[in-house]
Amino acid sequence: MLETIPDGWRVLPRDFYRRHPAEVAPELLNKILVRDDGRAGRIVEVEAYAGSEDPAAHSHRGKTARNATMFGEPGHLYVYFSYGIHWGSNAVCGEVGQGAGVLLRAIEPLVGVELMRALRPKARRDRDIGSGPGKLSQAMGITGELDGADLVVADRGIAIASDGLAPPRRPAVGPRIGISKAVDFPWRWHVPGHEHVSVRSAGPGRSRAPRRGGRKESPE
Repeated sequence: MLETIPDGWRVLPRDFYRRHPAEVAPELLNKILVRDDGRAGRIVEVEAYAGSEDPAAHSHRGKTARNATMFGEPGHLYVYFSYGIHWGSNAVCGEVGQGAGVLLRAIEPLVGVELMRALRPKARRDRDIGSGPGKLSQAMGITGELDGADLVVADRGIAIASDGLAPPRRPAVGPRIGISKAVDFPWRWHVPGHEHVSVRSAGPGRSRAPRRGGRKESPE
């Protein structure tokens, strides 16, 4: 459990995550990723991944030992090793068995910045501490040991909370980064003009998510 969460912050409930990831993702903007040692970072960039309807999702072809957490209860943390060099952190969404989630791509450090800097010694500026999924995980001390952690009850000392700051009314929207399938899905959102995002999109707009059961790219 978290004992360091500031007064006025509220851990997001399970039902927040029990929706399609393309609905959850933009609403995660301006929420706060919190650790039990006091570290906290505001989420400023996210991507949605939607299981069987999304050829770019790890879960597109079904459940495996690696992606099992994605098929579990919403509100858990799915952590995977990417490119053999860094960890990616995702909030599981939807219903049990759907394999959906939201990748946390960037945070703005709020609390515990010195500890984050110690974990990110190559970061020359604060804006470089959490501006990318691998950097975010490193700064927040997230590794594969936290795969499956419950973000709602904070059973392993990590949660996502709200301090009352609403998501941007018109978040910047664009295609996801570093994928080779479903590249036309506009399922990446970030806070417009924010200096802590990894890559800036052209500007704010509305996501036109492909309909479920609609056109998909063929899997490899």
